[in-house]
Amino acid sequence: MEVQVAKTEEQIQDVFNVRKTVFVLEQQVPLEEEIDEYENDSIHFVLYDQNKAVGAGRFRILEGIGKVERICVLKSTRGKGAGRSLMLAIEEYAKQQPLSHLKLNAQTYAIPFYEGLGYEVVSDEFLDAGIPHKAMKKSI
Repeated sequence: MEVQVAKTEEQIQDVFNVRKTVFVLEQQVPLEEEIDEYENDSIHFVLYDQNKAVGAGRFRILEGIGKVERICVLKSTRGKGAGRSLMLAIEEYAKQQPLSHLKLNAQTYAIPFYEGLGYEVVSDEFLDAGIPHKAMKKSI
């Protein structure tokens, strides 16, 4: 598996295709909530397995903190280290920026995954697109 910063139009479409499959089709998030006004201000990442896009995520800097967003992996690839590979690549990118912290909003079922990467819960539960989440943060 290989994570790439999405730079070409084809790579960006791969990102959106994975996100639509996971968030819109699987989790029933409305498309207009999934694809938002921050797309052009974000760095997009795509995870390939044998030239097939199987994971995606995006990264933004907000008020001096890196925000990791829209992390997703196709169902057929889950449990094989794909999400971890994706997160580690985003974190490596973030370490090249003048940042000391990363934050993300994790779906509550995924909190143990992010805790395994060193993130800690910093909020009460809240709903995002009707799905329970908690904010998490990590020093880098």
